[in-house]
Amino acid sequence: MATTTTISDLRNATSGPVIGPNDPGYDDARDVFYAGIEKRPAAIARVANADDVPRVIELARETGSELAVRAGGHSIAGHSVSEGGVVLDLRDLKGLEIDAEGRTAAAEAGLTAAEYTQAVGEQGLATGFGDTGSVGISGITLGGGVGFLVRKYGLTIDNLRSADIVTADGRVLTVDEQNHPDLFWAIRGGGGNFGVVTRFRYRLHPVERIVGGMLFLPATPEVVEGFMVEAEAAPDELSTIANVMTAPPMPFIPEEFHGSTIVMAFLVYAGDVEVGERAMAPFRALAAPLADMVGAKTYPEMYPPEPEPYKVLAASHTGFVDELESKDYLEAIERLQDPVGSARVVQLRVLGGAAARVPNDATAYAHRSRKIMVNIATLYEDPDDRGAAEGWVRDMTDRIHGDDETGYVNFLGDEPNRVSHAYPGSTWDRLREVKRRYDPTNLFRLNQNIPPSG
Repeated sequence: MATTTTISDLRNATSGPVIGPNDPGYDDARDVFYAGIEKRPAAIARVANADDVPRVIELARETGSELAVRAGGHSIAGHSVSEGGVVLDLRDLKGLEIDAEGRTAAAEAGLTAAEYTQAVGEQGLATGFGDTGSVGISGITLGGGVGFLVRKYGLTIDNLRSADIVTADGRVLTVDEQNHPDLFWAIRGGGGNFGVVTRFRYRLHPVERIVGGMLFLPATPEVVEGFMVEAEAAPDELSTIANVMTAPPMPFIPEEFHGSTIVMAFLVYAGDVEVGERAMAPFRALAAPLADMVGAKTYPEMYPPEPEPYKVLAASHTGFVDELESKDYLEAIERLQDPVGSARVVQLRVLGGAAARVPNDATAYAHRSRKIMVNIATLYEDPDDRGAAEGWVRDMTDRIHGDDETGYVNFLGDEPNRVSHAYPGSTWDRLREVKRRYDPTNLFRLNQNIPPSG
């Protein structure tokens, strides 16, 4: 547990503000994206620059305090904040250097996906992150990065050229394919287990105009299956996300469909606009759209300003499948109509493309050959509904995934028994070896943890 002495030492050692439980703004500083996470850290160190980071790590190590590392605060498992420990808060590190001619960008760890994308987008360039603008670039990069450009340009980690990282012993290392290649391999999918990255250097791609946006369709088994068939057959320029869900009362969806099962799809074609418009036609032909927001736009427009989050509780599961059959779509739609929680969703992401052409052992993300990512969730507002929500998710998981325990580490919840399954084959053993070399005492343990021993 951190103490008042720790708070005083942090204030003396760092340039940024250190916020304790009795300070104004404490509750806002400890607040994270998801509901139901009410941890109270003893100290929150909002570092002002990269030099502050090793000093916070050193003090946490010397005092034995639990150390949480926060950037965007989107950890589903609540790892962005500690109960009684120290939070190393990166969100004020917003530096960004763009080399448009060299097609690279050096980005500090506190940037969000939207902030980065807007800045590089002004020069007609992009790096792929996820599908939510408020997510921090740190967490999504370290876990892999599956988003709107995944089929065209690969995962976020496939576009990471180097990183500056502070290790558990306070060393500041620049890692890439030539320098500390074992550590560079590990941070590309292994999460925050190996240190605190203060700066990422990304490859930029020319993405001036896209055809993209949201397409809403009525959900029948035939429509959903047709969507997936078209998504798998589409060119690499097109990445899709299909949320099969109960329709919320959105003003642009006809009122008679509120509460019914719909497909809320995100589509992004990163290529010639005219070709992209033609690529959308098969999806629009599946059924008369309830709403169609797909069109030519700049890529940053895929990250519109987000409203204040409406916090609800959620039960969820992430996993991979290589094939879905007609009966799976029928059963999913039937179960989505169960009166459990306030909303239910089965999210289907067709993978492949550029991400699948990288060897499985090239990075710590080792799911290159998997065809489809399936995320299942129930939202609920009353804590008493937790059991029913978790039961619904568990039942859907058993039906869709069966005994396959693999999953994408960035979408795992508080599921320590599944972490090793996120790193199949020899990946888990290799990650543990890197962990033993760079963090033998497991200082960086408040994450989807890869233990150095045991």
